[in-house]
Amino acid sequence: MMNSKTQRIQSIDVYRGLVMFLMMAEVWHLSGVAEKLPQNGFWASLSFHQSHVPWIGCSLHDLIQPSFSFLVGVALPFSMLSRSSKGQSRKEMWYHTIRRSLILILLGVFLRSMHREMTYWTFEDTLSQIGLGYPFLFWLGFKNRKWHWAALATILVFYWLAFVLYPLPSTNFDYTAVGVPENWPHLMEGFSAHWNKNSNLAWAFDRWLLNLFPRESVFEYNGGGYATLSFVPTLGTMILGLIAGTMLKLKETELLKKWGLYAIVLVVMALILHLTGLNPIVKRIWTPAWTLFSGAFCFGFMILFHWLCDLKRIEKPFYWLKIIGMNSIAAYVLAHVGNEFIDQTFKIHLGENYAHLLGPTYSSLVSGSVILFVYWLLLRWMYHKKIFIKI
Repeated sequence: MMNSKTQRIQSIDVYRGLVMFLMMAEVWHLSGVAEKLPQNGFWASLSFHQSHVPWIGCSLHDLIQPSFSFLVGVALPFSMLSRSSKGQSRKEMWYHTIRRSLILILLGVFLRSMHREMTYWTFEDTLSQIGLGYPFLFWLGFKNRKWHWAALATILVFYWLAFVLYPLPSTNFDYTAVGVPENWPHLMEGFSAHWNKNSNLAWAFDRWLLNLFPRESVFEYNGGGYATLSFVPTLGTMILGLIAGTMLKLKETELLKKWGLYAIVLVVMALILHLTGLNPIVKRIWTPAWTLFSGAFCFGFMILFHWLCDLKRIEKPFYWLKIIGMNSIAAYVLAHVGNEFIDQTFKIHLGENYAHLLGPTYSSLVSGSVILFVYWLLLRWMYHKKIFIKI
Protein backbone atom coordinates (compact mmCIF):
# COMPACT_ATOMS: atom_id res chain seq x y z
CA MET A 1 0.00 0.00 0.00
CA MET A 2 2.82 2.40 0.85
CA ASN A 3 6.39 3.07 -0.13
CA SER A 4 8.57 0.97 2.14
CA LYS A 5 10.33 4.15 3.26
CA THR A 6 7.13 5.75 4.49
CA GLN A 7 4.63 4.91 7.18
CA ARG A 8 1.40 3.11 6.29
CA ILE A 9 -1.79 5.12 6.33
CA GLN A 10 -3.38 3.82 9.52
CA SER A 11 -6.91 4.95 8.63
CA ILE A 12 -7.01 2.70 5.56
CA ASP A 13 -6.02 -0.41 7.55
CA VAL A 14 -8.42 0.37 10.39
CA TYR A 15 -11.37 1.14 8.11
CA ARG A 16 -10.69 -2.05 6.15
CA GLY A 17 -10.43 -3.93 9.44
CA LEU A 18 -13.86 -2.69 10.49
CA VAL A 19 -15.33 -3.74 7.14
CA MET A 20 -13.86 -7.22 7.38
CA PHE A 21 -14.93 -7.61 11.01
CA LEU A 22 -18.53 -6.74 10.12
CA MET A 23 -18.41 -9.40 7.40
CA MET A 24 -16.81 -12.00 9.67
CA ALA A 25 -19.31 -11.20 12.43
CA GLU A 26 -22.07 -12.82 10.40
CA VAL A 27 -21.22 -15.91 12.49
CA TRP A 28 -23.15 -14.31 15.36
CA HIS A 29 -26.38 -14.90 13.39
CA LEU A 30 -28.13 -12.00 15.09
CA SER A 31 -31.28 -12.62 13.05
CA GLY A 32 -31.64 -15.99 14.77
CA VAL A 33 -31.42 -14.35 18.19
CA ALA A 34 -33.99 -11.72 17.15
CA GLU A 35 -36.40 -14.43 15.99
CA LYS A 36 -36.23 -16.04 19.44
CA LEU A 37 -36.91 -12.66 21.08
CA PRO A 38 -39.62 -11.24 18.80
CA GLN A 39 -40.67 -8.45 21.20
CA ASN A 40 -37.16 -7.12 21.74
CA GLY A 41 -36.48 -4.00 19.66
CA PHE A 42 -32.76 -4.01 20.50
CA TRP A 43 -32.14 -7.39 18.88
CA ALA A 44 -34.48 -6.54 16.00
CA SER A 45 -32.34 -3.47 15.26
CA LEU A 46 -29.11 -5.48 15.41
CA SER A 47 -30.65 -8.10 13.16
CA PHE A 48 -31.65 -5.47 10.60
CA HIS A 49 -28.15 -4.04 10.46
CA GLN A 50 -26.57 -7.48 10.05
CA SER A 51 -28.83 -8.29 7.10
CA HIS A 52 -29.16 -6.96 3.58
CA VAL A 53 -32.37 -5.05 2.92
CA PRO A 54 -34.71 -6.97 0.58
CA TRP A 55 -34.36 -4.40 -2.23
CA ILE A 56 -34.66 -0.64 -1.68
CA GLY A 57 -32.80 1.08 1.15
CA CYS A 58 -29.71 0.44 3.21
CA SER A 59 -28.50 -1.24 6.38
CA LEU A 60 -25.04 -1.22 7.93
CA HIS A 61 -24.45 -4.65 6.40
CA ASP A 62 -25.17 -3.24 2.95
CA LEU A 63 -22.22 -0.87 3.35
CA ILE A 64 -19.65 -3.69 3.65
CA GLN A 65 -19.18 -4.36 -0.06
CA PRO A 66 -19.08 -0.70 -1.17
CA SER A 67 -16.61 0.07 1.62
CA PHE A 68 -14.34 -2.79 0.58
CA SER A 69 -14.55 -1.65 -3.06
CA PHE A 70 -14.00 2.01 -2.11
CA LEU A 71 -10.87 1.09 -0.15
CA VAL A 72 -9.42 -0.68 -3.20
CA GLY A 73 -9.52 2.71 -4.89
CA VAL A 74 -8.11 4.53 -1.86
CA ALA A 75 -5.13 2.18 -1.65
CA LEU A 76 -4.33 2.20 -5.39
CA PRO A 77 -2.30 5.47 -5.54
CA PHE A 78 -0.09 4.25 -2.69
CA SER A 79 0.34 0.84 -4.30
CA MET A 80 1.35 2.45 -7.58
CA LEU A 81 3.79 4.74 -5.77
CA SER A 82 5.34 1.79 -3.95
CA ARG A 83 5.77 -0.26 -7.13
CA SER A 84 7.19 2.70 -9.02
CA SER A 85 9.70 3.38 -6.23
CA LYS A 86 10.88 -0.24 -6.52
CA GLY A 87 11.74 0.35 -10.16
CA GLN A 88 8.81 -1.47 -11.72
CA SER A 89 8.02 -0.37 -15.25
CA ARG A 90 4.50 0.42 -16.35
CA LYS A 91 4.48 -2.83 -18.32
CA GLU A 92 5.37 -4.80 -15.18
CA MET A 93 2.66 -3.01 -13.23
CA TRP A 94 0.13 -3.84 -15.92
CA TYR A 95 1.16 -7.49 -15.77
CA HIS A 96 0.57 -7.48 -12.02
CA THR A 97 -2.79 -5.74 -12.50
CA ILE A 98 -4.10 -8.28 -15.01
CA ARG A 99 -2.89 -11.17 -12.87
CA ARG A 100 -4.49 -9.68 -9.79
CA SER A 101 -7.74 -9.13 -11.65
CA LEU A 102 -7.90 -12.74 -12.81
CA ILE A 103 -7.05 -14.11 -9.37
CA LEU A 104 -9.77 -12.01 -7.72
CA ILE A 105 -12.36 -13.11 -10.28
CA LEU A 106 -11.49 -16.80 -9.96
CA LEU A 107 -11.16 -16.68 -6.17
CA GLY A 108 -14.68 -15.29 -6.04
CA VAL A 109 -15.89 -18.14 -8.25
CA PHE A 110 -14.05 -20.67 -6.07
CA LEU A 111 -15.63 -19.39 -2.85
CA ARG A 112 -19.09 -19.41 -4.44
CA SER A 113 -18.52 -22.98 -5.61
CA MET A 114 -17.87 -24.44 -2.16
CA HIS A 115 -20.23 -27.25 -1.15
CA ARG A 116 -21.48 -27.61 -4.74
CA GLU A 117 -21.25 -30.54 -7.14
CA MET A 118 -19.35 -28.57 -9.79
CA THR A 119 -17.86 -25.14 -10.43
CA TYR A 120 -20.54 -22.51 -9.87
CA TRP A 121 -19.78 -19.90 -12.51
CA THR A 122 -21.17 -16.67 -11.17
CA PHE A 123 -19.56 -13.28 -10.80
CA GLU A 124 -21.55 -11.31 -8.21
CA ASP A 125 -19.10 -12.10 -5.39
CA THR A 126 -17.32 -9.04 -3.98
CA LEU A 127 -13.90 -10.24 -5.11
CA SER A 128 -15.09 -11.05 -8.63
CA GLN A 129 -16.81 -7.69 -8.94
CA ILE A 130 -13.63 -5.87 -7.94
CA GLY A 131 -11.52 -8.03 -10.26
CA LEU A 132 -13.73 -7.28 -13.26
CA GLY A 133 -13.31 -3.52 -12.88
CA TYR A 134 -9.78 -3.37 -11.51
CA PRO A 135 -7.84 -3.01 -14.82
CA PHE A 136 -9.85 0.07 -15.76
CA LEU A 137 -9.34 1.50 -12.27
CA PHE A 138 -5.59 0.95 -12.65
CA TRP A 139 -5.62 2.74 -16.00
CA LEU A 140 -7.36 5.68 -14.35
CA GLY A 141 -4.67 5.69 -11.68
CA PHE A 142 -2.33 7.32 -14.20
CA LYS A 143 -4.87 10.06 -14.96
CA ASN A 144 -5.68 13.27 -13.11
CA ARG A 145 -8.78 13.96 -11.06
CA LYS A 146 -10.72 15.48 -13.96
CA TRP A 147 -10.45 12.12 -15.67
CA HIS A 148 -11.67 10.41 -12.50
CA TRP A 149 -14.79 12.54 -12.20
CA ALA A 150 -15.47 12.31 -15.94
CA ALA A 151 -15.14 8.50 -15.87
CA LEU A 152 -17.46 8.28 -12.86
CA ALA A 153 -20.12 10.44 -14.51
CA THR A 154 -19.87 8.55 -17.80
CA ILE A 155 -20.19 5.16 -16.13
CA LEU A 156 -23.21 6.12 -14.03
CA VAL A 157 -25.07 7.98 -16.78
CA PHE A 158 -24.62 5.25 -19.40
CA TYR A 159 -25.40 2.47 -16.92
CA TRP A 160 -28.60 4.31 -15.96
CA LEU A 161 -29.47 4.83 -19.63
CA ALA A 162 -28.88 1.15 -20.46
CA PHE A 163 -31.45 0.10 -17.83
CA VAL A 164 -33.92 2.72 -19.04
CA LEU A 165 -33.66 1.56 -22.64
CA TYR A 166 -34.21 -2.10 -21.70
CA PRO A 167 -37.96 -2.70 -22.14
CA LEU A 168 -40.19 -3.20 -19.13
CA PRO A 169 -41.78 -6.64 -18.71
CA SER A 170 -45.29 -7.17 -20.01
CA THR A 171 -48.26 -6.67 -17.69
CA ASN A 172 -48.72 -10.44 -17.39
CA PHE A 173 -45.05 -11.12 -16.56
CA ASP A 174 -44.81 -13.91 -13.97
CA TYR A 175 -42.47 -12.57 -11.29
CA THR A 176 -42.81 -15.74 -9.22
CA ALA A 177 -41.09 -17.63 -12.08
CA VAL A 178 -37.94 -15.55 -11.49
CA GLY A 179 -37.79 -15.92 -7.73
CA VAL A 180 -39.93 -12.95 -6.66
CA PRO A 181 -42.45 -13.92 -3.96
CA GLU A 182 -46.12 -13.40 -4.71
CA ASN A 183 -47.35 -9.99 -3.52
CA TRP A 184 -43.76 -8.95 -2.79
CA PRO A 185 -44.02 -5.41 -1.37
CA HIS A 186 -40.81 -4.17 -2.99
CA LEU A 187 -41.92 -4.25 -6.62
CA MET A 188 -41.84 -0.74 -8.06
CA GLU A 189 -44.19 0.81 -10.59
CA GLY A 190 -43.84 3.42 -13.30
CA PHE A 191 -40.38 4.57 -14.36
CA SER A 192 -38.72 2.96 -11.33
CA ALA A 193 -39.88 -0.46 -12.55
CA HIS A 194 -36.78 -0.53 -14.78
CA TRP A 195 -34.89 -1.55 -11.64
CA ASN A 196 -37.22 -4.26 -10.35
CA LYS A 197 -35.84 -7.58 -9.20
CA ASN A 198 -35.00 -10.17 -11.90
CA SER A 199 -36.76 -8.33 -14.71
CA ASN A 200 -34.11 -5.79 -15.63
CA LEU A 201 -31.17 -5.47 -18.02
CA ALA A 202 -28.64 -7.07 -15.66
CA TRP A 203 -30.88 -10.10 -15.11
CA ALA A 204 -31.31 -10.55 -18.87
CA PHE A 205 -27.56 -10.24 -19.39
CA ASP A 206 -26.86 -12.99 -16.86
CA ARG A 207 -29.46 -15.28 -18.44
CA TRP A 208 -27.27 -15.09 -21.53
CA LEU A 209 -23.77 -14.93 -20.03
CA LEU A 210 -23.97 -17.48 -17.23
CA ASN A 211 -25.52 -20.13 -19.45
CA LEU A 212 -22.40 -20.04 -21.62
CA PHE A 213 -20.62 -21.85 -18.78
CA PRO A 214 -21.14 -25.49 -17.75
CA ARG A 215 -23.78 -25.60 -15.01
CA GLU A 216 -25.70 -28.07 -12.89
CA SER A 217 -28.88 -26.60 -14.36
CA VAL A 218 -29.89 -23.74 -16.64
CA PHE A 219 -29.47 -20.35 -15.01
CA GLU A 220 -32.84 -18.60 -14.71
CA TYR A 221 -32.28 -16.01 -12.01
CA ASN A 222 -30.26 -15.13 -8.91
CA GLY A 223 -32.33 -15.61 -5.78
CA GLY A 224 -31.11 -12.35 -4.29
CA GLY A 225 -31.35 -10.41 -7.52
CA TYR A 226 -27.57 -9.91 -7.71
CA ALA A 227 -25.98 -9.56 -11.14
CA THR A 228 -22.66 -9.66 -12.96
CA LEU A 229 -23.13 -6.23 -14.55
CA SER A 230 -23.04 -4.63 -11.12
CA PHE A 231 -19.27 -4.55 -11.55
CA VAL A 232 -19.75 -1.49 -13.78
CA PRO A 233 -21.22 0.84 -11.12
CA THR A 234 -19.02 -0.91 -8.53
CA LEU A 235 -16.15 0.49 -10.57
CA GLY A 236 -17.77 3.87 -9.91
CA THR A 237 -17.45 3.20 -6.18
CA MET A 238 -13.79 2.29 -6.64
CA ILE A 239 -13.25 5.52 -8.60
CA LEU A 240 -14.66 7.50 -5.67
CA GLY A 241 -12.08 5.71 -3.54
CA LEU A 242 -9.37 6.54 -6.07
CA ILE A 243 -10.31 10.21 -5.79
CA ALA A 244 -10.10 10.03 -2.00
CA GLY A 245 -6.80 8.13 -2.12
CA THR A 246 -5.22 10.57 -4.57
CA MET A 247 -6.16 13.48 -2.32
CA LEU A 248 -4.75 11.64 0.68
CA LYS A 249 -1.49 10.84 -1.10
CA LEU A 250 -1.06 14.47 -2.15
CA LYS A 251 -1.79 15.59 1.45
CA GLU A 252 -4.23 18.21 0.25
CA THR A 253 -5.14 21.03 2.59
CA GLU A 254 -8.57 21.04 4.27
CA LEU A 255 -8.92 17.38 3.27
CA LEU A 256 -11.66 16.60 5.78
CA LYS A 257 -13.75 19.57 4.63
CA LYS A 258 -13.44 18.52 0.99
CA TRP A 259 -14.37 14.94 1.77
CA GLY A 260 -17.27 16.19 3.84
CA LEU A 261 -18.50 18.33 0.95
CA TYR A 262 -18.24 15.36 -1.41
CA ALA A 263 -20.25 13.23 1.03
CA ILE A 264 -23.01 15.83 1.28
CA VAL A 265 -23.23 16.34 -2.49
CA LEU A 266 -23.28 12.60 -3.16
CA VAL A 267 -26.03 11.80 -0.66
CA VAL A 268 -28.17 14.76 -1.82
CA MET A 269 -27.85 13.66 -5.45
CA ALA A 270 -28.74 10.08 -4.51
CA LEU A 271 -31.82 11.13 -2.56
CA ILE A 272 -33.01 13.38 -5.38
CA LEU A 273 -32.71 10.51 -7.86
CA HIS A 274 -34.49 8.17 -5.46
CA LEU A 275 -37.31 10.45 -4.37
CA THR A 276 -38.09 11.64 -7.90
CA GLY A 277 -38.29 8.04 -9.11
CA LEU A 278 -35.50 8.58 -11.63
CA ASN A 279 -33.33 5.95 -9.98
CA PRO A 280 -34.02 4.03 -6.76
CA ILE A 281 -31.35 3.28 -4.18
CA VAL A 282 -30.87 -0.48 -4.62
CA LYS A 283 -27.67 -2.16 -3.51
CA ARG A 284 -28.34 -5.62 -4.95
CA ILE A 285 -28.09 -4.35 -8.54
CA TRP A 286 -25.86 -1.39 -7.57
CA THR A 287 -27.96 1.34 -9.14
CA PRO A 288 -26.19 4.64 -9.89
CA ALA A 289 -28.12 6.17 -6.98
CA TRP A 290 -26.68 3.44 -4.74
CA THR A 291 -23.16 4.25 -5.95
CA LEU A 292 -23.66 7.87 -4.91
CA PHE A 293 -25.47 7.06 -1.66
CA SER A 294 -23.02 4.43 -0.42
CA GLY A 295 -20.09 6.53 -1.64
CA ALA A 296 -21.21 9.32 0.69
CA PHE A 297 -21.01 6.96 3.66
CA CYS A 298 -17.59 5.72 2.53
CA PHE A 299 -16.30 9.29 2.55
CA GLY A 300 -17.86 9.68 5.98
CA PHE A 301 -16.01 6.67 7.34
CA MET A 302 -12.76 7.94 5.81
CA ILE A 303 -13.28 11.31 7.52
CA LEU A 304 -13.80 9.59 10.87
CA PHE A 305 -10.82 7.25 10.68
CA HIS A 306 -8.46 9.76 9.08
CA TRP A 307 -9.20 12.22 11.87
CA LEU A 308 -8.83 9.64 14.64
CA CYS A 309 -5.96 7.52 13.33
CA ASP A 310 -3.88 9.78 11.09
CA LEU A 311 -4.39 13.23 12.60
CA LYS A 312 -5.02 12.50 16.28
CA ARG A 313 -2.71 9.45 16.22
CA ILE A 314 -5.10 7.36 18.32
CA GLU A 315 -3.86 3.83 17.69
CA LYS A 316 -4.30 1.48 20.67
CA PRO A 317 -8.13 1.25 20.56
CA PHE A 318 -7.93 0.30 16.88
CA TYR A 319 -5.05 -2.15 17.11
CA TRP A 320 -7.35 -5.16 16.83
CA LEU A 321 -8.98 -3.75 13.69
CA LYS A 322 -5.61 -2.90 12.15
CA ILE A 323 -4.55 -6.55 12.48
CA ILE A 324 -7.63 -7.64 10.54
CA GLY A 325 -7.34 -4.88 7.96
CA MET A 326 -3.71 -5.59 7.09
CA ASN A 327 -4.63 -9.16 6.12
CA SER A 328 -8.01 -8.56 4.54
CA ILE A 329 -7.76 -11.27 1.88
CA ALA A 330 -6.85 -13.86 4.51
CA ALA A 331 -9.74 -12.67 6.68
CA TYR A 332 -12.14 -12.80 3.71
CA VAL A 333 -11.19 -16.38 2.84
CA LEU A 334 -11.24 -17.53 6.47
CA ALA A 335 -14.75 -16.20 6.90
CA HIS A 336 -15.88 -18.29 3.92
CA VAL A 337 -14.13 -21.56 4.67
CA GLY A 338 -13.47 -21.91 8.40
CA ASN A 339 -16.68 -21.35 10.34
CA GLU A 340 -18.03 -24.89 10.28
CA PHE A 341 -14.61 -26.45 10.92
CA ILE A 342 -13.92 -24.36 14.03
CA ASP A 343 -17.40 -24.83 15.46
CA GLN A 344 -17.27 -28.58 14.88
CA THR A 345 -13.81 -28.79 16.48
CA PHE A 346 -15.06 -27.14 19.67
CA LYS A 347 -18.09 -29.45 19.71
CA ILE A 348 -15.76 -32.46 19.54
CA HIS A 349 -13.57 -31.31 22.41
CA LEU A 350 -16.01 -29.37 24.61
CA GLY A 351 -19.28 -31.14 23.83
CA GLU A 352 -22.20 -30.59 21.48
CA ASN A 353 -23.75 -27.99 23.77
CA TYR A 354 -20.65 -25.93 24.48
CA ALA A 355 -22.35 -22.89 22.91
CA HIS A 356 -25.30 -23.07 25.37
CA LEU A 357 -23.27 -21.29 28.02
CA LEU A 358 -25.77 -18.40 28.04
CA GLY A 359 -28.74 -20.57 27.12
CA PRO A 360 -30.07 -21.80 23.74
CA THR A 361 -31.29 -18.32 22.78
CA TYR A 362 -27.78 -16.90 22.67
CA SER A 363 -25.93 -19.99 21.47
CA SER A 364 -24.97 -18.38 18.15
CA LEU A 365 -23.38 -15.49 20.05
CA VAL A 366 -21.18 -17.88 22.00
CA SER A 367 -20.16 -20.04 19.05
CA GLY A 368 -19.73 -16.97 16.86
CA SER A 369 -17.54 -15.24 19.43
CA VAL A 370 -15.36 -18.34 19.68
CA ILE A 371 -14.96 -18.47 15.91
CA LEU A 372 -14.15 -14.74 15.70
CA PHE A 373 -11.60 -15.03 18.49
CA VAL A 374 -9.86 -17.95 16.76
CA TYR A 375 -9.75 -15.96 13.53
CA TRP A 376 -8.32 -12.92 15.28
CA LEU A 377 -5.65 -14.99 17.04
CA LEU A 378 -4.63 -16.46 13.70
CA LEU A 379 -4.52 -13.04 12.04
CA ARG A 380 -2.59 -11.65 15.01
CA TRP A 381 -0.04 -14.46 14.67
CA MET A 382 0.30 -13.71 10.96
CA TYR A 383 0.71 -10.00 11.75
CA HIS A 384 3.57 -10.60 14.20
CA LYS A 385 5.20 -13.08 11.83
CA LYS A 386 4.82 -10.49 9.04
CA ILE A 387 2.78 -12.91 6.93
CA PHE A 388 0.49 -10.88 4.72
CA ILE A 389 -1.57 -12.49 1.97
CA LYS A 390 -1.49 -10.24 -1.07
CA ILE A 391 -2.77 -10.67 -4.60
